[in-house]
Parts: sequence; C-alpha cells; structure tokens
Amino acid sequence: MALPIPSAAPGGNRPGGQYQRRNNDPFANIRRNHRIKVPQVRVISPEGKQLGILDTPKAVNLALEVGLDLVEVAPNATPPVCRIMDFGKYVYEEQKKHSHAKSTASKIKEIEFTARIAPNDFNTKLRHAEEFLDHGNKVKLRLKFRGREMAHTELGFEVMKNAVKDLAGMGHPDSDPKLIGRNIHVMLTPLPVNKRKAKFHVKGEDDEGEAPPPQAAEA
Repeated sequence: MALPIPSAAPGGNRPGGQYQRRNNDPFANIRRNHRIKVPQVRVISPEGKQLGILDTPKAVNLALEVGLDLVEVAPNATPPVCRIMDFGKYVYEEQKKHSHAKSTASKIKEIEFTARIAPNDFNTKLRHAEEFLDHGNKVKLRLKFRGREMAHTELGFEVMKNAVKDLAGMGHPDSDPKLIGRNIHVMLTPLPVNKRKAKFHVKGEDDEGEAPPPQAAEA
C-alpha cells in the first residue's frame, strides 16, 4: 500500500521556556526497532508477505537477526503495522529520488515552431521535446506567426495539433492550444515514467522501482 511521505516534525518550546530546535529530518518521527513501544505489531516481511501479529520484542529480534530493521509503516492501525526493511537504504534512496525530483520538477523547457515549419525541422523539435519530457521537465510548445500568417491561423493550429499528437507517448497537454496575441501556446506535462513511450529518440533504461514509504507517527 502506498503511504504518504512523512512530513518534518513540528518545532516548538519545551515546558519551562527551554527552546526546542526544529527537526527538519522528515524521517525522524518514524519509529523503528526498540523505539516501538506497543506490545504487539502486525508484521510484513521484506518481500511483502504477511507474517501476522507478533509480540513486539520477537518482531524486533526477527528483523535484527537478518541484519534489517523493524519499521512502523502504519502507526495508527490496531495493532500498528510494521515492515522488516533496511531503513538506512530506504532513507538514502528516498533522499536521492526527491533530490533529483526537486532539481527537475520546476524546470519548464520551451520549443518554438512556425506555421510553415519544414518536416525535418518539425521532427527535430519533437525529438528535443521528448528528451525534455523524459527528464521530467514540463514542455511549453509555442508557435509564432510571422507577417501575414495571422490570416491563416488554422495552419498554426494544425501544426500544434500534430505536435501534441506525436508527443502523446511522452506527455499530455494541460489544456487545448490557445492563441494569445501572435502566438499559440500549449503546455505538456510528462507522463509517469512507466507509461512513457518515445517516438523520436531512445529512452535511457535507468528507471528504478519504488518501495512504499513508512508513515510518521502522529505527535
């Protein structure tokens, strides 16, 4: 089951006026091993197999015996659900994944067309657009009318319609193409990695599977 990524623990002041420094570690509130104080937990194996309800000390020892951790993934269940996993590896992979997402998610790339673009130039621009979408970037397609081309805006819309259609294997439009001034605009958002199918360039085969994240316990 896919669970939300834990949020950072809120800061605050301790009784007596002593200041408590804000903890920005999003994984700090996830209980694991001997920090799990309830008497019994429902245990899931590293392979995702249900092991049933076990006494917490026995479940902790079961995890430690194989060099792994017992981690709460659903602390509010009755009894709490725990999974046997390599917690350090999980944290590392999550940090790496979100660091990459943060560096690319906010970037918007722009591809410019003309109403009378040559077929070879059209395909080259679509190849670049696919590469940007494959890297997780949103892509803005923009067609600029020149001179008297504004008298035949249907030519521009046909170009944009074909571009969106040819890029359908990599991204979907946020809305229909719109004419603003002398330009037609449409924004494309990349499809999920496992649904992308490139038409104009070869994708890299570096996709990795994701493990369902543990859930932080409520304060």
